[in-house]
Amino acid sequence: MKILFKYLRAKVIYNMKELFIKTYSRLKKIAYGSLSIILFFLLWEVASDIGLANPVLVSKPTSIFAAIFKLIQSGELFIHLSITLKRASVGFFIAILIAIPAGFIIGGFFKGLEPILAPMLRLLEKINPFALFPLFIFIFGIGEVSKVVLIFWVAQWPILFNTIAGLRDIDPLLIKSARSMGASKTFVFFKVIVPSAIPNIFTGIKVGAQIACFMVISAEMLGASKGLGWLTVTAQANYQIPLLFAASLCIAVLGVAINELFAWLEALVSFGRQTTFENIKN
Repeated sequence: MKILFKYLRAKVIYNMKELFIKTYSRLKKIAYGSLSIILFFLLWEVASDIGLANPVLVSKPTSIFAAIFKLIQSGELFIHLSITLKRASVGFFIAILIAIPAGFIIGGFFKGLEPILAPMLRLLEKINPFALFPLFIFIFGIGEVSKVVLIFWVAQWPILFNTIAGLRDIDPLLIKSARSMGASKTFVFFKVIVPSAIPNIFTGIKVGAQIACFMVISAEMLGASKGLGWLTVTAQANYQIPLLFAASLCIAVLGVAINELFAWLEALVSFGRQTTFENIKN
């Protein structure tokens, strides 16, 4: 028993060490990447100072950062950011709750449905969401619901199709091996099928999150009274160029932050999946 305990502890320490190394490498990569961003803003500032860039049309970085600081100081940035994230999160999580079970039903439990439904689903996926937005407004009104439905509509497809692909790509030998050893259907589902499909599912979730972030900004530009998209359109309408660039930069930073968050979560998911398969083998 003591030998088994020592082995498991050593295994956990080793896996945690691997996760730490991957996280450190990613942070190091981000740090090196930040140097090019800093250099870009410095060259931009110099170009504005020597007259290569018209400050009336292209604001200086110092003016942009001053506008961001003003938004932070007044609390306005956090208000718009929280509203944008709330809209994106609600639509995105509804997409997860519907698309993943639907993917398991189509790609796992009733595989005969995939060749029947796939052409129709692919056709629906190709419909331009901006063409559907007036319809959503007509059905759900111009309030929050229509925006959430639009975000759900675009975010569900990568999650659904990647879930189906993940189930389709599972090695049948893994399932047969587990069943030949007397494993129950519940064990096979949670210990073999789900861990095998997780990489594809997570890829779909990551893509869905990025699309949801993009779409919420677009929806706010089309019709909203608050949010980062609304802030960008308002700054453009009032010809507040530093604020326009400030809002655009905040949107870009938000997109990068979401991408990095899901990259970190992907590392955790990969770590958990590897541990699960090692436990099955042992």
